[in-house]
Amino acid sequence: MAHPHVCPWWLGYFLASPLRRLAYDPDTIVAPYVREGMTALEPGPGMGFFTLELARRVGPSGRVIALDIQPKMLGALKRRLAKAGLLERVDARLVSRDSLGLDDLAGSADFTLAFAMVHELPAPDRFFVEVAKASKPGACLLLAEPTGHVKPRAFASELKLASQAGFDLVERPTIRHSQTALLRKM
Repeated sequence: MAHPHVCPWWLGYFLASPLRRLAYDPDTIVAPYVREGMTALEPGPGMGFFTLELARRVGPSGRVIALDIQPKMLGALKRRLAKAGLLERVDARLVSRDSLGLDDLAGSADFTLAFAMVHELPAPDRFFVEVAKASKPGACLLLAEPTGHVKPRAFASELKLASQAGFDLVERPTIRHSQTALLRKM
């Protein structure tokens, strides 16, 4: 199920392009789940296509923890956040492929956006366990995987791993070109 491929840092410029909004509008995707004062996790933020909207939505009393394995992605993300006046709302962390390094966040996350990244992980089971530990009871995880990279059987395997980590399937919202699930921590 997991692929050794990681999106190269330079592709982040294309993924952060305003043209991408034609297929994926960050506001529409996160608005139902994120409110002022929340703590939101975003593993694999790239250069911040969703991060900026998450930071706007959590407001000055909330925070976003953006986790990436590539320093160049995080550098570009921080520049974009600073330009938008949102840098102080985001904790951009360099993590390893083996761990999200979320021990300091145990039971504090309200929402996690896992958009088109779980299929790139070497151990998706560990990912779901770490996110579950960082999440409050009742916290939501929006899991979206690209239909071109992740087939239904592989997505079902991801959902099973999420369930084993303590997440219940709530609904299957529609996101273009994606297999999507909204999960809630038990």
